[in-house]
Amino acid sequence: TDGKGVHDGNVLGVAYFECPAGRGIFAQPALLAGGRAAAPARAAVAPAAVAALRPEDEEAATLPSRETSSDGSVWLGQQVKWKGQEGIVRYIGDVRFAAGEWIGVEMLEVTGMH
Repeated sequence: TDGKGVHDGNVLGVAYFECPAGRGIFAQPALLAGGRAAAPARAAVAPAAVAALRPEDEEAATLPSRETSSDGSVWLGQQVKWKGQEGIVRYIGDVRFAAGEWIGVEMLEVTGMH
């Protein structure tokens, strides 16, 4: 894609975050440009869709997100740029479709494919 989203926060049947269809992307932290906003208060950034997995609920639909990236450069709720387009960080952590730390971003413009 060229700065456009490709999903709704669900990838290969796993929910990582929620956003409108065609506005979600995943990128590695190095591919995102930091936003203008300061780190938001913790209570304001955790999206409702990012619920912690409970031991008794092994089939929970949404994987838990971290508050910040491992190097501290990206945090939930941060405005970032990916391929020149603005988005909001909605998920930080491991994913089932690739190795390493990934950042889920809700793109702000409705220009997606799905």
